Amino acid sequence: MFTGIVTAIGRIVAAQDRADQRRLTIACPYDPDTVAIGASIACSGPCLTVVEKGGIAGDMWFSVDAAAETLARTTVGSWGEGTRVNLERSLKIGDELGGHIVSGHVDGMAEIVARTEVTPEETGWGATARFDLRAPAGFSRFVAEKGSVALDGCSLTVNSVDGDVFSVLLIPHTLEVTTFGARRAGDLVNFEVDLMARYAARLMEAR
Repeated sequence: MFTGIVTAIGRIVAAQDRADQRRLTIACPYDPDTVAIGASIACSGPCLTVVEKGGIAGDMWFSVDAAAETLARTTVGSWGEGTRVNLERSLKIGDELGGHIVSGHVDGMAEIVARTEVTPEETGWGATARFDLRAPAGFSRFVAEKGSVALDGCSLTVNSVDGDVFSVLLIPHTLEVTTFGARRAGDLVNFEVDLMARYAARLMEAR
């Protein structure tokens, strides 16, 4: 489980296709002594398992294997050397829950249909960016105004909903410490609905 609060940005340094899976090696500033083989790390949304690691504190690397389902449902299949990814270590009992409960089980890919810069004069406190995104087919019903959604592993609040298009507003800090600073219209991002919305909808269907 995760919170959707990104703790580092990693960089793909190697990508190797193996039958129906892909092995990715990611460089990051974590300490390898604190990362166990078999640990779960959210990599721009998908929860992936560490299968190898090395390096030193502040300059380590770890490898993960992405299976066919992950490659088909997420952006992982398009990652190559140089791709930057949002990273989050798994939640520990007693950690601060700063975002919302995120499973790392991506539902699909949302498309950024527009990015609009909001000036400090408009906000009164800093430059922000509004992103309008189209939810994956069949998942717009899980997106609610003022609800939560995880995009590329980031916990974000939904500002508005219009059919299958919804918007989020990113503050300067989020743009700086995640990969969203470089995101533009046409980009695909990994999309995970809020767990509470998922189960509420399932209970309603059962009734």
